[in-house]
Amino acid sequence: MFLGPPGAGKGTQAERLRDDLGLVHISTGDLLREELAAGTKLGIEAKGFMDAGELVPDAVVIGMIRERLQSGAAAGGVLFDGFPRTDAQARELDSLLADLSLPLDAVLLLEVSRDELVRRLGGRWLCRKCGRSYHEVFSPYAGTPCPKGGQCELYQRDDDRAEAVAKRLDVYERQTAPLVGYYEGHGILRRVDGEGTLDEVYERLEAAIQA
Repeated sequence: MFLGPPGAGKGTQAERLRDDLGLVHISTGDLLREELAAGTKLGIEAKGFMDAGELVPDAVVIGMIRERLQSGAAAGGVLFDGFPRTDAQARELDSLLADLSLPLDAVLLLEVSRDELVRRLGGRWLCRKCGRSYHEVFSPYAGTPCPKGGQCELYQRDDDRAEAVAKRLDVYERQTAPLVGYYEGHGILRRVDGEGTLDEVYERLEAAIQA
């Protein structure tokens, strides 16, 4: 499981780790999009809450995760990214994994200073067509063709704008940071310095996994 604040690089490193270790990458955002696109029962239920401007209840999200774990696709191992985000979700996930006799081997905490997080998040831009992420400082868009055709159409998410970044980090500190102590109590938390190049951070992640 990856744990860390917005902008810590969880998604980027999770994709690389997934490919290298042959794991199934479970991101609740991706799960929701897949269920919605497929029109499943859980997807339709989630859409009702989203259309009403409400958060999708934990029970619905846990239901999606349960179905993915029971599908057999995750037999070779799973990497959780972006879930859980609260103490209640962590306990729900613990119960689910216990029911399925699946142990949680390690929680990798990517630690990044607040100043660096603000710098990372405030400069991120996304392609409206392919979803690829660019950054004003770290990976600026150089006019390369979009995989979906033509040039990328860049936009900045509302929650990546400078005035929203601080609020996102404050929410993380209130809701998700307490999970650090929760998983430390389970003896499976491994702290990883999340600053530096992508390769440097990845090497630290590999060392933490093997420790």
